[in-house]
Order: sequence, then structure tokens, then C-alpha cells
Amino acid sequence: MKISKTAIDGVVIIEPQVFEDERGYFFESYNQAKMEEAGLHYNFIQDNQSKSSYGVVRGIHFQKGEYAQAKLVRVLEGTVLDVAVDLRKNSPTFGKYVAVELSAENKKQLMIPRGFGHGFAVLSKTAVFAYKCDNVYNKASEGGIRFNDPDIGVDWKINPDEAILSEKDKNAPFLKEVTCF
Repeated sequence: MKISKTAIDGVVIIEPQVFEDERGYFFESYNQAKMEEAGLHYNFIQDNQSKSSYGVVRGIHFQKGEYAQAKLVRVLEGTVLDVAVDLRKNSPTFGKYVAVELSAENKKQLMIPRGFGHGFAVLSKTAVFAYKCDNVYNKASEGGIRFNDPDIGVDWKINPDEAILSEKDKNAPFLKEVTCF
């Protein structure tokens, strides 16, 4: 397992060791002991999965307060651009983001600590996205930021005018309008 730091403290890319032969492949997608050896101490308690089509953007979502969540995310089918936005108000990288292409082919994972917004755009015909969370989802604690917020400036690798969004995401506030941090 290779763990690489990103430009934002706490967000890391995890690349498993993949064993391939004529039958297919095998890899260890999660190993708590190896994560802890790397200084990543998380107790995951909930797994989620979604399937989306090309152009779907999910996010930028977050959970606040006692229901904040760390997430370990990966793609089981297809390709996405995965984005983690630093929402820690006193962080030197507040409002900055890390974007990583995750795919079934590259098998990369992104570890996103608590205090971050998260979203992804589907770059393939379809994508199956999976994530482990270290806290339960709580509807009253959810929040969102507009995916095309110019103060954040994410290049989602799709035409923003063609993005497929939920009503909630279409109407999400801009970062400067959110006061819960």
C-alpha cells in the first residue's frame, strides 16, 4: 500500500498493491493496521455506495458538528474526478481543494479527514462510487456548497453547463455565504 500526501494536510492518496494474473486481479482495499502505521487513525462505521451517469456532479457536501465525517473513497466501476475542499476555518488552506482522478482501473483511493467538503464528477459513461465513513449520516447536520463556486474554482473536467445536479446541489450556497464553520 502506497500512501502519498497531497497539497492539503490530512488528505492522502492511497494506492493498493495489485496482484494480477490471467484470472484477474486481487488487492487489499483496506487494512486498519497499515493505515495506523501511516498515522491514519480512523474507525469506519458506515459504508455507502452510489451509481451515477456521465456528467453527474455530487457535492460539494459536508457534515458539520458532532456528525462531521472522515471518508475513504474509491471507484468500483468507471472514472470520477474526486474533490476534497478544506472547510476548516482556521486552516491555512481554507477554501482550497485537492482533485484526484479515481477509477476502477487505477484503484486509487482518497482519504478525506473531517472538516472537508466532498464531491465528485462522473467522467465515464457510468461510475459506481464507494466510501467508508467514520461517523453516521445525520440529515440535520448536512450542508453543501455550490459545485461551481468561483472562490473555490474547481475544474470538474466536464462542461459546467451540462452538469447533472440534484435540486439541493443546484441551490447550494456559495462558500462565502456559509457561516457554520
